[in-house]
Amino acid sequence: MGMMMNLLPVFSLLLNLVLILCAKVMPRGMSSNSEGYGGGFSGGVDLNESVCPEAEPIIFSWVQKAVMDDSRMAASLLRLHFHDCFGCDASVLLDDTENFVGEKTAAPNLNSLRGFEIIDAIKAELESVCPQTVSCADILATAARDSVVLSGGPSWDVQMGRRDSLSASKTVANNNIPGPNSTVPMLLAKFQNLGLGLRDMVALSGAHTMGKARCSTFSARLQGSSENPNGPFTPLDFIESLQQLCSGSDSSATLAHLDLVTPATFDNQYYVNLISGEGLLPSDQVLVTGDDRTRKIVEAYAEDLFFFFDDFKNSMIKMGSIGIGTGTDSEIRTNCRTIN
Repeated sequence: MGMMMNLLPVFSLLLNLVLILCAKVMPRGMSSNSEGYGGGFSGGVDLNESVCPEAEPIIFSWVQKAVMDDSRMAASLLRLHFHDCFGCDASVLLDDTENFVGEKTAAPNLNSLRGFEIIDAIKAELESVCPQTVSCADILATAARDSVVLSGGPSWDVQMGRRDSLSASKTVANNNIPGPNSTVPMLLAKFQNLGLGLRDMVALSGAHTMGKARCSTFSARLQGSSENPNGPFTPLDFIESLQQLCSGSDSSATLAHLDLVTPATFDNQYYVNLISGEGLLPSDQVLVTGDDRTRKIVEAYAEDLFFFFDDFKNSMIKMGSIGIGTGTDSEIRTNCRTIN
């Protein structure tokens, strides 16, 4: 049984790769939007194959190479989409200029987001194949899906047709993106403001089954004791290992795995860790200690990998439809770092 469970992520990865490859060669429904892919978010599940059939294979190829070179890049590309999708309009990709301050220096993004050069490379190739056709926002959404698949997680049809914003807001990024010390009410309020519910919040938090975080983001956990009166037992050796990791002179740059057990695999180990009291961020562990409703969902995901997968992909589709630009308030950028 143990060997079978260890092989589940491998089986899932192989199945999802087959599904993606099949999707590239099977005929797809044509979009009802006569303007094609660039005409705005239509709620369809595919790129119009007559407009840019090469788009998804190109994106997948670049993501695959990036993840092979650096397994952490899967989590980074997924995180880019998350931080963009408190408005899915590629605003997070805009560079600062003399007359403009973007979102890259916002507190949740500074020294945290990475992978911009991968998006640049994808965009450059797509512009050579399908000029001004594939938005940067859709690249982010598709790269996030491919990153999950390549890490053993579920696949889903990325709804295409997003457009890119003409501006960005550092203030909005600071206010809307949940912080690592958030309580359940704080987390839920930010998600509900965007039309996402409690279950979406817990499912999307499962993205922390991959990636790393700086010591500064979980410093509150370092003060913890072996027994938390407000929640489950927290292993003393877990706290001590974090304290040792973050005790160096340059602890601000030190990184810890969000999931110590399977750090590069997209699975449900994150939820298992929470039940054991080994959530890295306070905003992770609070899903078990801070609310009976979220704890029950965590327990359900920890028990059933595919239940989590189903909820995660459905919540990703919901999140990916937030803040879609249309008409004159948006465009399809030729360079993701600057407006046309």
